[in-house]
Amino acid sequence: MKPLTEQCSEHQKKSAGEMPSEETRTAPGNGVTVNTASTRESPAQQNGIVSSPDVISPVSQSQTERQPPSSTPAPPAQPPREQWGGKYEFLLSCIGYCVGLGNVWRFPYLCYRNGGGVFLIPYFIMLFFTGMPLFLMELSLGQYGAAGPITVWKCCPLLKGIGIGMLCVSTLVCLYYNVIIAWTFYYLGSSFQSPLPWSCDALHNIPFCRNKTNVTQSPSEVFWNEKVLGVVNSEGLHDPGPVRWPLALCLLAAWVVIFLCMLKGIRSSGKVVYVTATFPYFVLVVLIIRGATLEGSLNGVAFYLTPNWIHLANAQVWNDAASQIFYSLGIGVGGLLSMASYNKFDNNVIRDTIVITIGNCGTSFFAGFAIFSILGHMAWRKGVPVGEVADSGPGLAFVAYPEALALLPGSVFWSILFFLMLFMLGVDTLFGNMEGICTAVLDEFPQLRSNLKLKTLFLALLCFSFYLMGLLLITDGGIYWFTLIDSFSTSFGLIIITLFMCIGISFFYGVNQFCQDIVDMICRCPPWCTKLLLYFKACWVVFTPFLLTFILTYIFIEMYRTPLRYGTYVYPTWGKALGVCMGAFCCLQILIWAIVAVSKQSGTLKDRFQKSIRPLNSWRVNNINTTSQEQHVEPQQVEGPFTVNLTEADFNAMNWEAISEA
Repeated sequence: MKPLTEQCSEHQKKSAGEMPSEETRTAPGNGVTVNTASTRESPAQQNGIVSSPDVISPVSQSQTERQPPSSTPAPPAQPPREQWGGKYEFLLSCIGYCVGLGNVWRFPYLCYRNGGGVFLIPYFIMLFFTGMPLFLMELSLGQYGAAGPITVWKCCPLLKGIGIGMLCVSTLVCLYYNVIIAWTFYYLGSSFQSPLPWSCDALHNIPFCRNKTNVTQSPSEVFWNEKVLGVVNSEGLHDPGPVRWPLALCLLAAWVVIFLCMLKGIRSSGKVVYVTATFPYFVLVVLIIRGATLEGSLNGVAFYLTPNWIHLANAQVWNDAASQIFYSLGIGVGGLLSMASYNKFDNNVIRDTIVITIGNCGTSFFAGFAIFSILGHMAWRKGVPVGEVADSGPGLAFVAYPEALALLPGSVFWSILFFLMLFMLGVDTLFGNMEGICTAVLDEFPQLRSNLKLKTLFLALLCFSFYLMGLLLITDGGIYWFTLIDSFSTSFGLIIITLFMCIGISFFYGVNQFCQDIVDMICRCPPWCTKLLLYFKACWVVFTPFLLTFILTYIFIEMYRTPLRYGTYVYPTWGKALGVCMGAFCCLQILIWAIVAVSKQSGTLKDRFQKSIRPLNSWRVNNINTTSQEQHVEPQQVEGPFTVNLTEADFNAMNWEAISEA
C-alpha cells in the first residue's frame, strides 16, 4: 500500500479530469475517430451540462440524430438520497446512537454479574481487537456504498444474507428496547409525586424502612417488582398473565415518539443530539458527587475495580464482553451502516471511529462509578456484601438509581431529570436501530422513498406492529420474555453475523481493495492514518476473526452448562431452546441467501461461486479513482438546445475541421 500522500496526489490528479495530451476516441455508434485536446475541465463542465464522460463530436452528433431512437426504455430515475447537514451532525448522531441505555444499566449490570472489575479486562480486549475494527468496517462500507444493510452487499452478492441477518437482529432489539423506554416513561410519570413512591418518606414504605434487619427488599425493589413489573403474579415463562395497561399506554407513547422522530428525517434529528449527547454527562457527574458523600460508597467502587481472576475462565464473561461491545456500539444490527450511508463521500471515518468508540466505552466506565457508589451505600445499609445487594438483571438501574435519587435533596427534581435523560438516551438509540430497518426497506423499494404518503404508511404499520408484539413483554411475566430475548438476540447469532462480515470483506471482496476504498474517501487524512489502517488491516485478517471464533467455541461449549436465570427463576429447557432458535434464525439467513445467490448464476459450481462474489456494476458508482478498468457509459442524447462553452483548446486545434472535410 502506498503512503496516503502519494495516493492523494494521484487521486486528485485523476479526479481533476487530467488526460493525456492527445487522446484518440471513437464516437459510439458511428465509428468516427475523434482527437480531443487535453484540458483541465471535465467534459460536463465544457458542455455546461451534467452528462457522461464521453465526448461526442459535431459530426457524430449529426449522424446520431439521423439514427432511429433506441427501443430500450430508459431506466427510471432514482429518488435523491438525503445527506447529513454537516460532519458534526453525523458524529453527534452516532454518539447519541451508541451512548444509550446500555451504558447506564447494562454495562454496570454485567460488571455486577461477572464479578466486578474483572469484566473490564475482556471488555477492553474486545474493544480494541473487535469493536473498533468492526465499527470502522461498517462505517466505511455504508459510506462508500451509500446504501443500507441489504443493498450495500452488491459489493459481494453472495453475502446478502448478512444484511438480512442484521435486519432480523435489529428487529429483535427494537422489539424489547422500547419496553425499557416504556419503563422509563412510567418512572418519569411517577417522579412527579411528592414524596417519591419508592422513597422511605412514602407512607406505604414505612414498614420497609423502620425495621432494616428483617427486611430483605428495599422500597425501590418492592416498587419495581410489584408496581411496575408485576412479576410476583407470574410463575414463569409459561405464565405471562394479563397485560399491564399502564405500561401499555407508556409503550404506545414511546412508539408514537419514535414515529414522529422518524418522520423528521436525518437533518432535523442531527440538531437534537447537541442536547441529548451532553445532558447525560451532567446528570452522571451529579450522581457520582452525591454517591461519593454516602457511607459505604468506597466499598462499592472497590468491588467495581477489584478483579476476580477466576471469572476469566468462564466463557460467559467473554460472551458478555463481546455482547456488550456489539450492543453498546451498535455493531452488526445495521444502524451504523444506514447512518453512514447518508454521509458525504469524503468524510473521515477513521477519525469518527476513534472518537465514537473511545467516548462510548469511556462513558460506560464513567457510569459504573455512579452505579457502584450507590450499591456500596445500599450494601452498608443492609449489612451485606456488595455482591448481594440487589437482584441481577436490567432492573438494576430501576432499583439502585431510584433509591439513590430518593436520597438526594430535592429528589423529585433530580428524579425527573434523570429519567428524562434515560428517555432521551433510549429514543436516540432506538431511532438508529429503526433507521437501519427503514433504510434497508427503502433501498430495496425506492418508490417508498419518493412517495411521502407511502413512506408514512409504511412507518406507521412498522411501529404499530412492534407495539403489538411488545405487549407480550409488558405482561405480569413479561420480564421473563424480556430477559430471554435480551440474552439471545445479541449473543452467538450477532457474533456469527459480524464474523462472516469480517471474513467476507477481507477475503472475498479483498482487504487491500477495501483499504484502498477507505483511502479514496479520506484522502486528506494525516499520516498517522496510514499506520492505523495497517493495524485495522491486521485485525480484519487475523485478530478479529480468530477472537470471534474463539468466543463462539466457548459459547457453544458452555451454552447448555450454564442455566439462564432471572432472580431465583431458572428457565426451562424449552425456553432456552427457543432463545437458541432466535439466534440461529438470524445467522441462518447467511446460508439461505448465499444458496439463492449461487443458484441465480450459470455454469459449474465453481463458476457460480466466483460470479456471486464479484461486485455488481453499480457498486463502484462512488469510486472516482477507478484505475484498474474503465467502464464504458453510453452518452446521453440531448433532445433540446443546450449551451457549448468553448475553451482555448477548441480554437488552437484543427482536428474538428479535418474530420468535417473527411
